[in-house]
Order: sequence, then C-alpha cells, then structure tokens
Amino acid sequence: MSRYYLGIDQGTTNTTAVLSDLNWKVVAKASKPHRQIYPHPGWVEHDPEEVLSNVLAVTEEVIRKVPGATLNDIKAVGLDHQGETCVIWDKKTGKCIYNAIVWQDRRTADTADKYKREQGERIREICGLLPDAYHSATKLAWMLDNVEGARERADKGELLCGTLNSWIFWRLTGGNSHATDISSAGSMMLLDINTTQWSDELIELTGVPKGMLPELVDTNHFYGYTKPECFLGMKIPIAGGITDSPSGMIGGGCVGEGVLKTSYGTGSFMHFQTGKKLVKSKKGLFTRTCWMLDGQPYYLLSGASYVAGGAVTWLKDGIGLIDSPEQSETLALSVDDTDDVYFVPAFSGLATPYWDQYARGTLVGITAGTGKGHIVRAVLESLAYQVANCYRVMSRDAGITSPAMRADGGMIENRFLMQFQADMLGIPVEVPEEKETCAFGAACLAGYTMGDLDSFEDLRKKVKISNVYEPKISEDEREDRLNRWIEAVERSMNWAKR
Repeated sequence: MSRYYLGIDQGTTNTTAVLSDLNWKVVAKASKPHRQIYPHPGWVEHDPEEVLSNVLAVTEEVIRKVPGATLNDIKAVGLDHQGETCVIWDKKTGKCIYNAIVWQDRRTADTADKYKREQGERIREICGLLPDAYHSATKLAWMLDNVEGARERADKGELLCGTLNSWIFWRLTGGNSHATDISSAGSMMLLDINTTQWSDELIELTGVPKGMLPELVDTNHFYGYTKPECFLGMKIPIAGGITDSPSGMIGGGCVGEGVLKTSYGTGSFMHFQTGKKLVKSKKGLFTRTCWMLDGQPYYLLSGASYVAGGAVTWLKDGIGLIDSPEQSETLALSVDDTDDVYFVPAFSGLATPYWDQYARGTLVGITAGTGKGHIVRAVLESLAYQVANCYRVMSRDAGITSPAMRADGGMIENRFLMQFQADMLGIPVEVPEEKETCAFGAACLAGYTMGDLDSFEDLRKKVKISNVYEPKISEDEREDRLNRWIEAVERSMNWAKR
C-alpha cells in the first residue's frame, strides 16, 4: 500500500493540494479558487466558510487523481496559509463573526499610521515589523470594534481569533486545537520576536485580548487529528502549520543561512535567511521568524510587494488589455522596450521599502505613440523593478549579497519576466521544476514532523531546477533603469492621502 503526505496551500486566490510520496515526489495536485470580496475601495475580504469548503474539495480531488488511492492512504497533512489574513470566531460554534480580512486590506491604514508616528520604532523593536494595515492586529481590533457586540463577547471569553490556519485547524479538529506556529504569529504584529512569546505591550496597545489568541507552538507541532465528521469522514494527523513564503522555501529546496528566495503570487515576497541570527533592519525590511523547530527559532529578513500576479489579473480582468496571462509575455516581447513608459503597481499602497499606505497605481510617460505592448511590458517590468529595489535595500542594509535567487509562484511561467528579473538583480534567477512549492513544502513539513524527513536541508538534493536565467545587461544600465522607475514611484506616493 502506498502512503502519501498531503500538503495544502491556502493562498490568497486559490487553495491548492498536493500529494507527495515518501520519496518526496509530487504525484498529484488540485486547485480551486475562491471569491475576492471588495465591500469598499481598499477593502478585501474572503468568505471563510468558502475557504474551508475548498480545503475539503481539493483534498477529495487530489486523491481521485491517484489511481487506487483513498483518504486512508494519507499519512498526515500539513498546511500553509496566506499569512496576515485573519478571523474571529465563536468558541462554541466555530462560526466566524465576520468575513476574513485579507492581508491586502487597507481599512485600518489610519490606525496603523497613528501607531507608526507615535511608537513605530518601539513596535519594530518588539516584533520586527513596522506598523501597517498589512498586519493582523489592527484588522482584529477593527472587527472587535465594528461588529456589533464583539468587544463585549470577547471580554466574556466567548470569542477566539487568529490567522486562517488557527481557524482551519480549529474546525478540522472539531475545536480541539487553538494553536499557531511562530511564522504565523509573526505576521500579526503581536509577537515579541526577541522572546517568541505574545507581547503584553502590543496586546495592550492594539486592544486584542490575550485570551483570544492561539497557543504558540513549534512549526513542527502535532495539532492532533482531524475529526471524521469535520474532514471527509477521516481521522488524519495534522502535522505542521506555516505561512506560505517559508513553506515555499522548504518546498523549493532553498533552506539555509544566506539563501535568497522570492515568491510571485498575488503579491511578491522576498526572504533572506539569517539562520539563528536575529538581524534587525533599519531600511524598511521586516525581521521575521521563518520557523521554530523543537524550540529553536530561525530568522529571516523579509521584503514585500503588494502586487505581482495581481497586476496581470488587472490587465486581463480589469482593463481587458490581454485575454490570458500567457498573452502578457507575447505582448511584452512584441516591443523592444517600453518607450520610457513606467508603471507603479501601487493598487493598495507601497510596501518595502516605502510603506506608504496612500500610494496608488501610476502609469507615466505615455505619448501618442504608446501602444498596448508598451503598457503590458511596463507592467511586467514593474514587478521586477520592485523585487530588485527590495534586494538593493536588503543587501545595503544588512551587508548581504547572494549568488543567486530562487523564484517560485505562478509568475515564474513568464519567461520575459524571469529574464528581466535576472537582468535587474544582477544575479541568476533559478526556477524549480515543481511549481507548487508552497503546497509541497507543507507536505514536506508534515513528513518532517512525522519523522520521515530528517531535515529541510535534505530537500536541496531532491528539488530539480528547470531553468536558470542569467543577467544580460550592464551594471550601469541596471542602475539607470531602476532609478528611472524609482522616479515614477515618487510620483505615486501619498496620492490617496487627503
């Protein structure tokens, strides 16, 4: 009888499941999208019940794709999730009191700005993060203050909260687990990164009651078993939880001090691992815990861009310039350059290194000769510029350079973008053969937790690289192009602040 590890990637736009055999080869995968809910400009929500339903649906589908396999063949499940997206739920029923508020949501920008002005450096000293609506704490406080009766119910101990992983585990175990790993807790702006415990100071500041928060556990924590009536009639071990980007590091075979990786999903996220060293940035980077194994935390420097694949979705569904994501590559290659047109994908503000919640998307340099190809190419180039800018800040801030960058996520299929990314970084960009690195990383985490994988580093030998993109432009051209894009960024800043 074959045995498999199930990895579930609960992402911003899709929930994906993979089955890995015990030789750490993906044998099947399935994915299902969920709705993006936009109640007001700058607000982004998900229906948590739809998300949970999709977790079950992709599990059933991925098993069906392996001839002869059944749910009984799943040895354990690991889950990664979208990070800062959070919920509050009723302790008795498990029902959420409001939709999940997504990491992209900007409704708490004013509150985050106030924290930044008054205590920004103190907050960063505690949790490694600059105050921003991106993080969970202000979102949770908003729900408590804006859902009728929520604050009173929380004070009575009737409500629980957490990022989506905590709630999914709660529901799958029938309420027997309310816990979260360090990488997830580090997304909330409530964790003391120095002690890896909840910060009483930040809890008091933000007004999120400590009694609502999940227990802090290792990344390789055993959460218990799924309750049959909650998980397709099966009792299966839940063996590990983690956020999506660190999971992608595991699944991409890029684990270790000094390793650089960027994930291209709805947004893009760059991580440089510093191992057991806690390095605090002064240039707009975040310091995070990527995981904690058997009580030992491991750290990374992190940079974020709110929009990556989301810009291509906008080209297709928003303004209809392309019929499919693949067409963006064809159109970008149909012109020699952008003809000095630059795009800034600040649909919901700018992240690293600016952290401007009021920046908005900008297209500059248009003339009567500007065509569709120029605009599409400018959009794709902007995704590489923001990653290159993040790397430049990272290397200058921490004295860090890397021999190469490993890339994963949906956008790695775009060969134009990957080549331009290598050109703008000045180092090779490596693309792994397995595209679903986050879901695969969750499966590998489950294997590590259960003892079938000796270390994450072992995966370096098992993950195959499909493409390596080498830089093809000079350092002078690289700097000129990036600095020109930064001029466009400066024109986009503070646009929505009135």
